[in-house]
Amino acid sequence: MTANPSDRQPGATTRRGRRPSTSPLQLEEVAFGLFASKGFEATTVDDIATAAGIGRRTFFRYFESKNDVVWGSFAEHLDYMRQRFAECPPDQPLMDAVRTVVVDFNRFDPDEVPWHRRRMELILRVPALQAHSTLRYAAWREVVAEFAARRLGMSVGDLVPQALAYAALGAALAAYEHWLAHPGEQLSDIIDSTMRDLAGGFGAR
Repeated sequence: MTANPSDRQPGATTRRGRRPSTSPLQLEEVAFGLFASKGFEATTVDDIATAAGIGRRTFFRYFESKNDVVWGSFAEHLDYMRQRFAECPPDQPLMDAVRTVVVDFNRFDPDEVPWHRRRMELILRVPALQAHSTLRYAAWREVVAEFAARRLGMSVGDLVPQALAYAALGAALAAYEHWLAHPGEQLSDIIDSTMRDLAGGFGAR
């Protein structure tokens, strides 16, 4: 349920004698390498900055904390999610629209799947990230609740839009946990099936 990393690019070649350029995506590459070798909790911002050849101040221009590196450009991708909801046909059933957009939000090119798996393993398995993740989950739920509230003619803080958003998040997280445990399965298929079950009240079970 996190951001699509398909815009991730390899490091750019720089002119001789100039300091190598840095981007958020390049910092992610460096940080994830350190997380894999040292562990998330043992890796510091200084470690990431040093490995990337930049200073701490430059690091904080791109990310507010080490935790934010793991989530990448999540806020920007939530904007894309809002756009996708806005494009849903008015006559499309509410839960069908939610399923379609959530599946699309979590669809990745095959080459990006291993990278995304590493990201989600950190988000879902590292205790130190759990408190930070609740903020991201809340932002994701807000996008879903906004759409549901518009469709239902309610306020975003009303019970039904909020309950729907919480339920959709729970279904997505359960799908991700299943995906991490069953690497041979397709993430988009798992999320699609889970969201269909949610829409049907799991009545077929």
